[in-house]
Amino acid sequence: MAFMKKYVLPILGIFLAYYYYSAKEEFRPEMLRGKRVIVTGASKGIGREMAYHLARMGAHVVVTARSEEALKKVVSHCLELGASSAHYVAGTMENMTFAEEFVAKAGKLMGGLDMLILNHITNTNNPMTVFIDDIDHVRKNMEVNFLSYVVLSGAAMPMLKQSNGSIVVVSSIAGKTANPLIAAYSASKFALDGFFSSIRAEYAVTNVNVSITLCILGLIDTETAMTGTAGIYNAEASPKEECALEIIKGGALRQKEVYYDSSVLTPFLLGNPGRKIMEFLSLRNYNMEIFINN
Repeated sequence: MAFMKKYVLPILGIFLAYYYYSAKEEFRPEMLRGKRVIVTGASKGIGREMAYHLARMGAHVVVTARSEEALKKVVSHCLELGASSAHYVAGTMENMTFAEEFVAKAGKLMGGLDMLILNHITNTNNPMTVFIDDIDHVRKNMEVNFLSYVVLSGAAMPMLKQSNGSIVVVSSIAGKTANPLIAAYSASKFALDGFFSSIRAEYAVTNVNVSITLCILGLIDTETAMTGTAGIYNAEASPKEECALEIIKGGALRQKEVYYDSSVLTPFLLGNPGRKIMEFLSLRNYNMEIFINN
């Protein structure tokens, strides 16, 4: 009890005061002017809206998705909106070789990379169903929704280190809380949190100046989400245009996490200062020479 009073409670108080009351930099659209940005899953929905926002801000944009025809339209509109440049590379993130080669090609098109926005998810005919034994469905979700994110970020790291850039990972409330009927999808989103939060901690210890922003989204009114949840899940859907802008803001401001949901309680309930304190305290148990030598 004496230890709690002397050390833990003061640390907790300081941490909470900093977390909730520290001044935050305000977002300005000019932060993205001339920045070189990749957006995956950009043929529709949130990804397409992010590309359009970035174009209005004067960024260089390279978009990717499976549909070449849809990407052509996105690129054309990006140029109309004022993008410094806009290109597309069509392909599937089921192919890890494509994922790696795509990053290299995008880097050449833009002359480097400042922000990598990972937004794509796998196609599925049964987005909400009771899990029985569909291992292939789980495997596909993990490969496309998680493993390809790892491949893309790994391929982008040399360029991002050079530019002191950012990785923006689009995730879900389903990657923070348990939800029925989406076990495979939820597993892939939990994996994103575990991997990228761990990598963020490694970067902090080794002084790698690349930010990682994890975006925790509720139900968004994209065509895919509305079709997949129709008659099954009745939560209020938030607008994709505003959601896309909040994701970009979070990445530009180098925030650790962005919460976007119809409920104002979500960031307070999921912010979890206890987890952050445990992560901070756990660093005391590591031999720092391991990080120095790497």
